[in-house]
Amino acid sequence: MNSRAAWLAFALLTLSVLALAVGAGVGSTGFESVLRARHDPVAWQIIGEVRLPRTLGAWLAGALLGLAGAVAQGLFRNPLADPFLLGSASGAMLTVALALALMGGDAAAASWAGKIGLTGAAFIGALGGVLLTLLLAQGVQHTLRLLLAGVVVGYVLGAVKDLVTLSAPDVLSAMVGFVLGNTGFVGWSACVVMAAVLLPCMGLAWVMARVLDGLSLGEATAESLGLPLAPMRAALIAVLALATGTAVAQTGLVGFVGLAAPHLVRPLARVTHGPLVLLAAMMGGVLLMLADIAARALIWPQELPVGVLTAVLGGSYLLWLMYRRTR
Repeated sequence: MNSRAAWLAFALLTLSVLALAVGAGVGSTGFESVLRARHDPVAWQIIGEVRLPRTLGAWLAGALLGLAGAVAQGLFRNPLADPFLLGSASGAMLTVALALALMGGDAAAASWAGKIGLTGAAFIGALGGVLLTLLLAQGVQHTLRLLLAGVVVGYVLGAVKDLVTLSAPDVLSAMVGFVLGNTGFVGWSACVVMAAVLLPCMGLAWVMARVLDGLSLGEATAESLGLPLAPMRAALIAVLALATGTAVAQTGLVGFVGLAAPHLVRPLARVTHGPLVLLAAMMGGVLLMLADIAARALIWPQELPVGVLTAVLGGSYLLWLMYRRTR
């Protein structure tokens, strides 16, 4: 990691700590809860059981999406590749809907078994969605066919999810939060689950960064390096599916974070994929944490769904990026 990358990592870490402190004071009761927390058990409960886990959970979910975005863009050799464009999000949403239907519409927010069950279901769905996209596209060689297959799989799995939701009305209210993207129900149990997934995914992506570096130079170059592409690709797809599925299971569909985070890192630090996945994860965490704080503060005392806010900001950023490249 070069000096620019090290300074960027330090800046992102500092910004994360500052945003966590700000997030502890943003809410319906305002910053007064922080001032009264030492002597008021209710205020301490609001900060310790609601605001802090929500803000930290937003960072962890954003880090998972940033990591998945960096892996997807390197794996498919396409800077527009997004974890949600390859069928992973639609597959995760479908299996989450099925799991909620089996639970009777209860997301079991306070239950460890519920959190782990939703994460496992979302992982299976995300992996299935990506594999179905790869099957329809007949591999990753043709980028346009891959993206078209991802769009088709997303629509089909989304329609099946809608049928499941309509057949089980109790699931409808729980799925609204997932579709819009919501960090309001993230607790300490969800934070532990996301952290337990993020660490091994980060380590595995770091170890296999050589594959992403080789693929960026072309398929033939990667094979000439003697890298076992088939098993390493399978492992990277598993990392992509697990990271995306875990984030979707806990916060729902939060778009554009996985796409924007690697794009913001690359011009700031020209690095290989090893440091890139780490920096993209940190950038994704900062982006979603700031978006969560803004969602709470913009129309206080009400809240915006964080997924709606990231879609507006991310879509605007993407349009600006396309305009700049066109000029």
